[in-house]
Amino acid sequence: MAVKLVIVESPAKARTISSILGTGYTIKATLGHVRDLPRSELGIDIANDFAPRYVVIKQRKEVIGELKKSAEGVSAIYLATDPDREGEAISWHLVEAIKLDKSELSIHRVVFHEITKEAVEKAFHHPRSIDMNLVDAQQARRLLDRLVGYKLSPLLWRKVQRGLSAGRVQSAALRIIVDREREIQNFVCTEYWTIEAELAKSLPEAQKSGFRALFIGLADGTKLEIPNQQEAQRVESELRKADYAVKKIAVKEVARQPAPPFITSTLQQEAWRKLRFTAQRTMLIAQQLYEGIPLGEEGSVGLITYMRTDSTHVAASAIAETRDFITSKYGARFVPPHPRSFVKRGKWAQEAHEAIRPTKIHREPGQIHSYLKPEQFKLYELIWKRMVASQMAAASLDTTTVEINAKCPEPQKAYLLRTTSSVVKFSGFIALYSEGKDEDGEEEKAIALPELKVGDKLVLLDIFPEQRFTQPPLRYTEATLIKALEQRGIGRPSTYAPILSTIQERGYVYKENGKLCPDEIGLVVNDLLTQHFPKIVDLDFTAQLEEELDEIARGEKRWVPVLKDFYTPFEETLNQASERIERVKIAKPTEEICPDCGRPMVLKTGRFGKFVACSGYPDCKKTMPFVVKTGVSCPQCGKELVERTTKKRRIFYGCSGFPQCKFAVNRRPVPQPCPQCGKLLIIYRDGWVKCTSKDCKYKDKLDELEKIGVTS
Repeated sequence: MAVKLVIVESPAKARTISSILGTGYTIKATLGHVRDLPRSELGIDIANDFAPRYVVIKQRKEVIGELKKSAEGVSAIYLATDPDREGEAISWHLVEAIKLDKSELSIHRVVFHEITKEAVEKAFHHPRSIDMNLVDAQQARRLLDRLVGYKLSPLLWRKVQRGLSAGRVQSAALRIIVDREREIQNFVCTEYWTIEAELAKSLPEAQKSGFRALFIGLADGTKLEIPNQQEAQRVESELRKADYAVKKIAVKEVARQPAPPFITSTLQQEAWRKLRFTAQRTMLIAQQLYEGIPLGEEGSVGLITYMRTDSTHVAASAIAETRDFITSKYGARFVPPHPRSFVKRGKWAQEAHEAIRPTKIHREPGQIHSYLKPEQFKLYELIWKRMVASQMAAASLDTTTVEINAKCPEPQKAYLLRTTSSVVKFSGFIALYSEGKDEDGEEEKAIALPELKVGDKLVLLDIFPEQRFTQPPLRYTEATLIKALEQRGIGRPSTYAPILSTIQERGYVYKENGKLCPDEIGLVVNDLLTQHFPKIVDLDFTAQLEEELDEIARGEKRWVPVLKDFYTPFEETLNQASERIERVKIAKPTEEICPDCGRPMVLKTGRFGKFVACSGYPDCKKTMPFVVKTGVSCPQCGKELVERTTKKRRIFYGCSGFPQCKFAVNRRPVPQPCPQCGKLLIIYRDGWVKCTSKDCKYKDKLDELEKIGVTS
């Protein structure tokens, strides 16, 4: 019997599928894409309906040769690439590159969303042909991106600096980041004050248990703003003379529902929040878990379903298995009466995939810990917990809100104070998992309230006025930017990670304490594109184009008219901009003096990042590395710590004495030593510092550090 040839993308996937299919099949891997547009030219015949000219990727020529040999004499070929548009396009490119004769060979496309025995065998029993609608949608995306990049990039080289490039979706993402930065720069802080009163029941001193209540306003519920210290002191003075009594108690039972299982965007967001994994790293690890990990005698096993998806749908069999597991592990109370069905899909959802979940719920993370790398274990555990929690019972909380009347003798008025406390009655899903939060801030503290009833007299223990200022919106993290892109319909599951990595690799955006900040070159490019190519960076237009690509995938539109509608006005705008845009010079003065000629040095940006150059160029060509000083001494050798950048443009802080001293930290250091042990302090999130010593647990808000006089 002639063997059947199965072609997949990676060796890991090949190993896992081979263990399932057994003899009679030869499994080969392409090692990724096999064909693309040529690197040295546009590769698109615009006048001939945008006909693309594809070439075999240089590194894949040997692979294609091997696949041609493997295809000789086989009874059938099965294309088992990933179940999305990109995977469909790879299958089509394979057929074209190997030059398979469809009249002589039986060529099948097989699609599965998890690499398990049941899913793979089912796919091989129900093969189909290549879906050209999906191929055309992916092809249209590739051609659109090539047209924008290939036509815009040379313009940026001529008008700004060489080495720059522009992308269709990346430019829209850059605009979101730049717009937020401008919001922050233009934000005007407003002073306001809050006042808390610490109160207790009228009991003997030994039994008093204080709790805090927040000043709201007048007794009738009218809110009062406290704009300055003078007003805060006036209110504090009146509150110190007031008589306090419980006015109203409201107890409300609140049910907290679990989040649905992961889709691509939510997995990337949660992996950043809880594990600090970048989107790119998350997808790389998820790919490994999907394609298969060797589990001892079990062999190579696919641990999760396909990781590029925008559907929260879960197979009925997986839900049933999850509910059985919850019953056996946690008890019947933790299983809701009816299975949860998360069928709501995003407005911009693509093909009907499944949510990201473990292929087998009974395969608990702890059971396979020894087979996984640390990062694989962490991500698998996150996916496993999210899936199990999604089918657990809701958490039940009793929320108590107490309103307190503060009656002042002079003047004759009463104020309202309020305090809230939540108590978990039944933990439900939160016994296993709670969703992370996007914004950093002070941890919520549980308030323990004594037993109170309406009319109870309270005694004042102290008043705590606090000066505050309105805060600008926070810079985006990878998690919040992905959320913003998804909400606006920009990008799709397969594009979020490349968008984030591209804008950082190009030097348009850098990370500082986990936040995405536009570099000066990013600001310049964004402003130039916004002024002269408004549609390229228009968020609604970008989302509309994504919708048109979805329509091509569904067979509702043809790809050539979509490209024509885009390119005709784009080409006209490009020609006009080429004449109108003046050369932009990016050179900031510095305090450095050229050691060769004595002229001032200026800060410039090149293709490898920032550097300092003589302002007398081209007469003087002196250049020096750009160094950002921190004013903090190295704890190992005493030299100054300076800001450095990795090859992937990630910022860290290392000793200026490198390579003799290799001390480095990933977070910005502060000049003040730890008040507890004297070691180095670093900023580990907005406004918070912590000690770098493993033996010291000190952490506090930076402004609290200033209050106790530690800072200079």
